[in-house]
Amino acid sequence: MNTRIFLIRHGATVLTAEDRFAGSINVQLSDEGRGQARRLATRLATEKIAAVYASPLDRTMETARILATSHGLEVQPKDGLREISHGHWEQMTRLEVEAAYPEEAASWEEDPYTFAPAGGESGLAVTARSLPVLMEILQAHPSGNVVVVSHKATIRLLLSSLLGFDPRRYRDNLDQSPAALNIVDFKSPVRARLTLFNDTSHYETAGLAIPPFPGSRLSGWWGGVDPGRPM
Repeated sequence: MNTRIFLIRHGATVLTAEDRFAGSINVQLSDEGRGQARRLATRLATEKIAAVYASPLDRTMETARILATSHGLEVQPKDGLREISHGHWEQMTRLEVEAAYPEEAASWEEDPYTFAPAGGESGLAVTARSLPVLMEILQAHPSGNVVVVSHKATIRLLLSSLLGFDPRRYRDNLDQSPAALNIVDFKSPVRARLTLFNDTSHYETAGLAIPPFPGSRLSGWWGGVDPGRPM
């Protein structure tokens, strides 16, 4: 396997500037978000892309369509890639949640991986539905480049699982800006390397060059050694 996943967060939305919880609800991209997606599309225009997948929510589908246009590809929606549901917190600001549901807010800050607000999802639940979808995508594309457009929490939880980070700290240790580009390279479904993280250099320019698929700089696994051979 030599598969590269361009794991991308959707562009900014009309609620981004207000910092409101908008997980399971449908929120449209803002003009700023569309501009971010178009600049990222320019950055990726010369890459050979085999397929484009996205969460079915409007903001991710529109971002994905902008990215797919220059490659002549249809966006394939995958429900497992949708954002975490915040239940009855949806559309509230953080301060409003802390005032209305102080005990829930404190439990969520302590462990967002296993705790969920009423009517919402835990980080564990999101991982349980999103990681199998990513594995299905890898199985469908054992080589080549694939675009996957998802959401802030979902991407951070996927990266925590793939890289062996403590998922209870995903909100503390990882960030995702709107239209951020992450590159995850795979030599097998259980061997992932984070080659680029939360990159937004395309905001102001066409973006920095896309790094090559990893080689001998790391372990023998990435240097071309037969994956089945004992190390």
